[in-house]
Amino acid sequence: MSDGQDNGGSGAADRDEADEPVDKLPGTAPLTELTEQLHERRARAKLGGGLEKVKLQHERGKLTARERLDLLVDPGTFTEIGIQGRPHFSHPSMKGKEAPADGVITGWGDVDGRTCAIVAYDFTVMAGSMGQTGETKVSRMREMAKQKRMPLIWLLDSAGGRIQEAAGSLFAGTGHLFREEVEMSGLVPMVAAMMGPCAAGTAYIPGLSDFVPMVVGQGAMALAGSHLVKAVTGEDIDIEDLGGAKVHCRKSGVGDLEVKDDPECIEAVKKYLSYFPSNCEQKPPEIETADPVDRGSDRLLELIPESPRTPYDMYEVISEIVDDGDYFEIKPKFARSLITCFARFGGQPVGVVANQPKQLGGILDVDSADKAARFINLCDAFSIPLVFLQDVPGFMVGSKVEQQGIIRHGAKMLYAVSRATVPKITVLVRKAYGAGYYVMCGRAYEPDLIVAWPGAEISVMGPEGAVNIIGRSAIEAADDPEATREAMLNAVRQQIDPYIAAGNAMIDDIIDPRETRPTIINGLRMSRDKHVDRPWKKHGVMPV
Repeated sequence: MSDGQDNGGSGAADRDEADEPVDKLPGTAPLTELTEQLHERRARAKLGGGLEKVKLQHERGKLTARERLDLLVDPGTFTEIGIQGRPHFSHPSMKGKEAPADGVITGWGDVDGRTCAIVAYDFTVMAGSMGQTGETKVSRMREMAKQKRMPLIWLLDSAGGRIQEAAGSLFAGTGHLFREEVEMSGLVPMVAAMMGPCAAGTAYIPGLSDFVPMVVGQGAMALAGSHLVKAVTGEDIDIEDLGGAKVHCRKSGVGDLEVKDDPECIEAVKKYLSYFPSNCEQKPPEIETADPVDRGSDRLLELIPESPRTPYDMYEVISEIVDDGDYFEIKPKFARSLITCFARFGGQPVGVVANQPKQLGGILDVDSADKAARFINLCDAFSIPLVFLQDVPGFMVGSKVEQQGIIRHGAKMLYAVSRATVPKITVLVRKAYGAGYYVMCGRAYEPDLIVAWPGAEISVMGPEGAVNIIGRSAIEAADDPEATREAMLNAVRQQIDPYIAAGNAMIDDIIDPRETRPTIINGLRMSRDKHVDRPWKKHGVMPV
C-alpha cells in the first residue's frame, strides 16, 4: 500500500500524461465538426423536397410549409421538433428514400403573442403524405397541446396516408389521431387550414376541427382521391369538383370560410383565434375599444320595412351594433338564411346567431339548424357569450324537409341552445314565430336578458297562417270573405303585439332600437359571472 507522498507523486504523473495530445478514437470527430454536420442536416431538411419541388409548389400558386409558418408565427418564436425525422426503419418499401422531416413540420410558436402547437404538412416531400415517423411527431404535438392547454393549428397540404407504409394488416394499429382529436374537442381550439388537398386520413382532421378555412382552387378534402373514386365507382371527377372549397363551404358545410390564397388563409386563422381563449379553463380575451358602449344608432330605425313580409339585410343590423362594425363570419355561404359570426361588444368577444330575412325570409331548415347547433356548441365550449337576433318565421315545412329529417336536425339546435350555459342575450327584432322562437333562445331557454323592438311579433305562427287555419270556414261562409279575413287578421295582430308579452313578464322589456348596443352590453356585464348547475349525468344523447 503506497503512502500519501507516493499517491501525490502518482497524481502529478497523471496530470503530466493528461497534458499530452490524445489521438481521436476511431470513428469520432471533433465537436465542431459534428456541429457543422448538424447544421448541414438542418439546412437540407429545411429545403424539404428540394428546389425543384419548391418551384413546382410556387407554380401551383401555393407557399411552402415553411413559408406558411413564417406568415403564421411571430418572428423568432417558432421552436421546431422532429426536424431530423426520416421514414421509419421498419418499412422495407421506404429503404433508401429521402423524406426530410418525414414530410411534416411540427413545433410550437406564438401567434399574435399566444403560444400554439403547429403541424404543417410539406407537400414538397412525398406529397405531404402521412408516414409513421411523421405521425409520431404529430402525436407528440397533440400531447403537448393537450397537456399545456394551447391551441392546435394544422396547415394541411397532404395526399393522405402514405400507402407505402400503411398497406397491410399493420394498419390495424393506426387511428389514434382521430380519437385523440375527439378528446381535445372543447379543451383547446383546433384549427385545420385547408391549403392543399387532403384525402382519406387527413380528411377527418378538418371534420373534427373547430374552424376550417379553405383556399379556393387549392384546398380540398375527400374520403378518397379522384383516382380511387374512379376505380371504385367509375365516376370521373377532379379533386376540386369532388371536395373543393365551393363544395364544402357552400354545400356540405364541412368548410367554414372560402379564402383566395395562403396569406388570406393565415390571416383568417389569426382573426378566428383572437376571439378565443387558449383553452376552456380561461376566459375569452377582451380588448380595448374606442367605440362607446352607450353608442346609439339612428340608422336602426330605418332598416326595418313597414311590411313584415318585406325583407331587409340583417348584416346591416349587426354592423350597427357591434364594436366598430367589425365581425367575423363562420360559414357565410352555407345555409344563408342564418348568420353565425364572432364580434365584440365593449371589447368582449361574443357569438352572434341571427336570422337573415333576405334569404328565404330567414326561415330555418336542415342545414341552418345544423349550422346553428355547431356554432352554439363551439361558443359554449369556450365560454363565449351568445347574442341572438330574432327575425324567424319558423321552420321549413313540407315532404322534402321531412324526408331530410327536419325534426331531427331542428332537435340538434334545440339541444344546443338548451344545454348552453354561457351568457345569452336575445333581441326580438321582428318575427318570432313557432319553434323558431324557441331555438333562437326564446324565454324558456334561459336568456339572461330578452328584449323586443316595437312592432315585433311573437306567436305560434304569423297572422296569415293562423287565420288560414282557424278562420277558413268562417271566411268561406261570409257574405264578404275579404272583409271577414281582414277583420280576423287585425284581431290576430293585436294578440301578437309585444306589449302583451312584456305586460305579462314573458319578455324583459321593449326597447328603442337605437338602444340595442348599450342594452346588449349591459346584459353581458350583468351576466359576466353567470353560473348554472345542471343535474349530474354522464352525458346527454344529442340528436344526430
